[in-house]
Amino acid sequence: MGKLSHVDHEGKARMVDVTNKKDTDRKALAYGQVSMKPETLDLIKEGKIEKGAVLETARVAGIMGVKKTPEIIPMCHQLLITGIDIEFEFKDEQTIGIKATTVTTGKTGVEMEALTGVAVSALTIYDMCKAVDKEMVIGEIKLLQKTGGKSGTFIRGAGEIDDQGSSTDDK
Repeated sequence: MGKLSHVDHEGKARMVDVTNKKDTDRKALAYGQVSMKPETLDLIKEGKIEKGAVLETARVAGIMGVKKTPEIIPMCHQLLITGIDIEFEFKDEQTIGIKATTVTTGKTGVEMEALTGVAVSALTIYDMCKAVDKEMVIGEIKLLQKTGGKSGTFIRGAGEIDDQGSSTDDK
């Protein structure tokens, strides 16, 4: 493990200076999920959650979360995000999978933004459904892949990503 980039030689927190880094195309894909009672998922699918359209609200919240990442994660740089996509999938009778893809051309990556988009989407699903199911579980939030920058491409487990958002090596 190398030297921590957000700590100076005296151990003080600092934001990394990226002034001399070259702009590159960067993309990140993160995944997470919310597990709930089957009856809760049915209410979401049927549009019967009292607070409204759960997944569309969670999509907008996730997009907003991506855009606000530097305001809540102390050492994240302000980035010009050029693309955000939040997708949902019904994995089984009680689980919603969430994928967030973030894109930019810049000096630093968009992994934290993708992870934040997933987390905020999941929290929004919880908030909208907590009146009917307080036992929901948010989990499996992880970076699946990223491209661009000096460190190049990362793919979780170095396997292909399946349609459920998991690396084939994770199975």
